[in-house]
Amino acid sequence: MSRAFHAFLLAVRDLASPRVLAILAQSLALTLLLLALAGAAVFFGARCALDRWGWAGAATRDMASIFVVLGLIAGGWLLFRAVAIVVIGLFADGIVADVERRHYPAAATQAVDVGWGQSIRLALASLGRLIGGNLLALPLYVVLLVTGIGTPILALLVNALLLGRDLEAMVLARHPGRPRLDRGARWPLGLLSAASFVVPVANLLAPLLSAAMAVHMLHLSDGDKKHGR
Repeated sequence: MSRAFHAFLLAVRDLASPRVLAILAQSLALTLLLLALAGAAVFFGARCALDRWGWAGAATRDMASIFVVLGLIAGGWLLFRAVAIVVIGLFADGIVADVERRHYPAAATQAVDVGWGQSIRLALASLGRLIGGNLLALPLYVVLLVTGIGTPILALLVNALLLGRDLEAMVLARHPGRPRLDRGARWPLGLLSAASFVVPVANLLAPLLSAAMAVHMLHLSDGDKKHGR
């Protein structure tokens, strides 16, 4: 876990990089735009369905719309994470390349370029795992609602497992010959990343912070420690 915290602190410092700040502005703008479009699509889609099939009167439709809005707010964390992980997947190579260039120059010279096609495939694979993993856990989420805290704790653990895998894949795309992280490294990477998505305001930085942390986690092996700073 100490390695994960070291990687986390290095990643926080990386947020000051001009290149990372530029990617942050682009990715955040795209994330918020897609989030707004997705929310609007769900809201107006539900409203149009109620209007078209005449399932309820005007007052009931208004009440249903309110419940839809509340549902969107309640599921906002998962929706934000879903959109953010797709967007950051598109920008991941730029983040990874910048962090490696400054901290791990030897590894940067051996890296392979990741094209837009592969970035899109990685992003969609991450989205698929996110949706699939949380759908599998959905019955347990519902059961644990009675505990008050069981559902958010389980959601944190499930998404930590998924995030660790996704972030590792983003970095390994540039280093296909490197061995994967062991579970003792991948788990804290996913846990710290998932936790950062929960904290207000910090969750806006969470995608880039997580990507930078994954780079440090991969390269903070014995041979690379001299480059981390």
